[in-house]
Amino acid sequence: MTTPPSGLPQLASGVYLTDSGLETDLIFNRGLNLREFASFPLLADDAGRSTLAQYYMDHWEVADAHGAGVVFDTPTWRASPEWGERLGYDLPTMGAFNRDAVSLLREVKADAGADDEQFVISGNLGPRGDGYQPTNKMTAADAQRYHAWQIEMFAASGLPMVSIFTVNYVDEALGFANAAAETGIPGVVSYTVETNGVMPDGTSIAEAIDRVDQEALEPPAYYMLNCAHPSHIVGPLTEAADWKSRLRGFRANASRKSHAELDASDALDAGDPKELGELFNSVRDIAPSITVLGGCCGTDVRHVESIAAAVLS
Repeated sequence: MTTPPSGLPQLASGVYLTDSGLETDLIFNRGLNLREFASFPLLADDAGRSTLAQYYMDHWEVADAHGAGVVFDTPTWRASPEWGERLGYDLPTMGAFNRDAVSLLREVKADAGADDEQFVISGNLGPRGDGYQPTNKMTAADAQRYHAWQIEMFAASGLPMVSIFTVNYVDEALGFANAAAETGIPGVVSYTVETNGVMPDGTSIAEAIDRVDQEALEPPAYYMLNCAHPSHIVGPLTEAADWKSRLRGFRANASRKSHAELDASDALDAGDPKELGELFNSVRDIAPSITVLGGCCGTDVRHVESIAAAVLS
């Protein structure tokens, strides 16, 4: 194991905000139909691009008002080859979507008048299988080959980092980390956990972080947790352990429901935005290394505003 890469501004100091639950916001709050939970097809026309640009700008304005930087992930969580095939797109078209997603965020950054330290753009990857349960599982070697396509494209676009979200088994995280290391771009792994604070296959957060750190060609820049309510992660974070210092970000669900309950629900559970913001202080009290903060399923700009108000007041 070598030293994790550095140089990312969010690792230096201060709180950075992310966006919120892009796909659930688009579906439930804006009335859009996202096949396969994919937001990247909105890039295909002016109306869709405008919707995405405004979404990110709304979140930037919250961060700017509170004196915080942002880490914004491209709307490409479903823009990998296999998900693109399910949606009827060939590989060249998928490549164009991924590159255009980068261009979109650069346009938002320019419109915001932000610099590289204030506005960090990350290439966003998602799991090959289902986000809530480990399906279509791969070996680490297979995962490295699968995710290298997107990672190499983001690196060629000049992005400073790539992130994979809602990872629910370790081999996929390890393959992603190795693909990022081979490409020479800092990578961030974000695990998801169930209501009991462990991953869907029973692996603890500690085991998941330690194994990737030990076995990867180069360890990730840092780790995050996403798609879980703060109450779901407090238990593991009470441990006095070295792995906690590697955990630098958290994107929370609005709801306390389990993944299975959320998957079966036809209605949005937006929870209580004010309470969610206050709970972030509780999380940071026991894990102060967590400084990249934002939302996931069920959240929108109101929740990120509440997080900013609670943490940065």
